[in-house]
Amino acid sequence: MASELRNAEFAAYVAARNGWLRKVAYLLCADWHRADDLVQESITKLYVQWSRVRKAENVDGYARKVLVNTFLAEQRTSWWRRTDRTDTPLDGALPPVGDLEAALDLQRALAALPPRQRATVVLRYYCDLSVEQTADALGCSPGNVKSQSSRGLDALRRSLAPGRLTIAEGAA
Repeated sequence: MASELRNAEFAAYVAARNGWLRKVAYLLCADWHRADDLVQESITKLYVQWSRVRKAENVDGYARKVLVNTFLAEQRTSWWRRTDRTDTPLDGALPPVGDLEAALDLQRALAALPPRQRATVVLRYYCDLSVEQTADALGCSPGNVKSQSSRGLDALRRSLAPGRLTIAEGAA
């Protein structure tokens, strides 16, 4: 009976937060299929630890931390380096927006950031976490978050500067 209640509670949480986790995962890896894999692996880890997770003060924060750590751990494996598919086209990643070209440019620039910078920028500016919350989620110091944020934003600004088209983009 207790395990049925535990399973029902977990299923309700996942049903409510799956879309949000998937969006965060996509921003981290820029591939919907890979984002689905990251979410599935994170959900599995959450399920195994659910009795501890559900007692956490901030379950969403716990889930986000698991997701980011799963992404960063995957980046360090040789499997990821052998199967990197970042050259694949983006498949319906963005909802309709006013300036689709600008949104796609931002998406490409974000995907080009190193994994830790990308995770920091996503947590700080998409998830709207404070420096301290981001440091906790990434397991680093607030100073590291500030430096990663600064470098990531500088790289995004450089990448998105007006007139910054490559020859291949200009020819298209």
